[in-house]
Amino acid sequence: MSNPKKYIVDMSLITSGGLETETVRKLAEDGGIFYVHSLILRKLKKMADEGLDEGYIGIALLEEFGKKAKLEFEFSDISDRVSITEAILELAMRLGGTVLTGDEYTHKLCKSFRVDSILVKKKVDIHSLKLYRFFDEETLSVHLKENCKPFRKKGVPGKWMFEEIQDRPMTANELREIVREIIEVARTHPEGFMEIERPGSMIIQLRDLRIIITRPPFSDGLEITAVRPIRKLSLEEYNLPAKLIRRLELKAEGILISGSPGAGKTTFAQALAEFYRTQGKIIKTIEAPRDMQLSEEITQYSKSYGTPEELHDILLLSRPDYCIFDEIRNLEDIKLFADLRLAGIGMVGVIHSTTAIDAIQRFIGKIELGMIPSIIDTVIHMKNGRVEKVLALRTTVKVPHGLTSEDLARPVVVIYDFLSGKPFYEIYTFGERTFVVPISKEASREMYGAELLEELPSRESLVFTLKDNRRAFIFDFGRGYGSRRVVGYAGSTLITRGITSRSGKLRISKRSRAGRLIEAALERGEELRFYLEE
Repeated sequence: MSNPKKYIVDMSLITSGGLETETVRKLAEDGGIFYVHSLILRKLKKMADEGLDEGYIGIALLEEFGKKAKLEFEFSDISDRVSITEAILELAMRLGGTVLTGDEYTHKLCKSFRVDSILVKKKVDIHSLKLYRFFDEETLSVHLKENCKPFRKKGVPGKWMFEEIQDRPMTANELREIVREIIEVARTHPEGFMEIERPGSMIIQLRDLRIIITRPPFSDGLEITAVRPIRKLSLEEYNLPAKLIRRLELKAEGILISGSPGAGKTTFAQALAEFYRTQGKIIKTIEAPRDMQLSEEITQYSKSYGTPEELHDILLLSRPDYCIFDEIRNLEDIKLFADLRLAGIGMVGVIHSTTAIDAIQRFIGKIELGMIPSIIDTVIHMKNGRVEKVLALRTTVKVPHGLTSEDLARPVVVIYDFLSGKPFYEIYTFGERTFVVPISKEASREMYGAELLEELPSRESLVFTLKDNRRAFIFDFGRGYGSRRVVGYAGSTLITRGITSRSGKLRISKRSRAGRLIEAALERGEELRFYLEE
């Protein structure tokens, strides 16, 4: 009887699902012996201990394969500093075996050293994945969790509904099998990649699917969330005003696209990127994960794989006309956005916020106030998949709204409705504080809430000058309002009632309840208003 053939299993063969292929099954049926190096087992065990799914899956696949084939363990006391590829090459030379690998470079390396090697590729059709069974043409996202019934979100942004997929809860084993398939495809398919892999969580992109996988202890159970864009729109389909189109073409170079989750921000950013591409512009993106569906000419960079310094250097050297930043989340993102914009690159940032003014306020305190209009010139707020509001910014020197003394003139950032030109907010510094003050009824309603504002007096508020000393706030309404009864509000909250002095002044001690309310309101940037009490 001839000696059985010896095969050395590479790590890539395990992680790509190659052990389950017809090629390997035939080698096992022919009586081949499969050797697994101790470095591979060590690596899988370490990954499992760190909570990485590939570790669990690799160990499970080896367990199943050991029931069908003759599996041998090859122990080595070599240092972990030696790579797995080096270890299996050494083992193949020593045993005179054939390396089984799913990695093309390892296969070529074996050939270079005249080591027999078989490249094993598992053919996978993305649409044959179990996960795709839960999607139909109208599905926005699928939500799977162990011991829970699966459900999906159907419709379009702003008009969707939840639908139960089956009336039986899914088991942990069913979800693990789906996770195993997803990881295998992400490792082998050209349109799949592992965006983020951490203990307890993974983010994977498969063609148009963004898949988030969480497991204990990060979450209270194994969970899979898969999201896909239901529509890809062009900028023309948004029916934007010609005035806004001209601004996007000629002037806007510091754009924020704001909105709540699911409002259609990324879909609009995609349309804007394609619009700029058709204008002959060079476009790059910064994403995490890279889930925007864009033309091949647009290069998509991963924030997960590159540091802010690396992205900064690459973008400055490659000199794009516009960079789409999806999504701005933290201080590092804001600084990178600002640095690139000030370097002359047109920036389009996608940012989560309930209102358009909230998007701008995310930059206050992180960037000097006077620089904000140089970094952000246009804010496009999305709601239910449509453009709800467009704000623009400019800087001027004036007396801030609500103050009267010419001595208080200072640089003020005016935020106005781009289409009508009507000013909505003013941002200015007073002492060491920065205030965002609504200067129109619509802006006040947006900032404070419509229901509360309806309780405020509808008549004109009084003009006053505020003086702040160590002990008190002094509101000066002028001699024309001497000995009058007035009532004061901070935003929509009643803060004080009182009678002015003969010279028209109202003094409020900082130690009083009203004084504490005024101080807190000033710190929050709320507008103070006074009315004559009837």
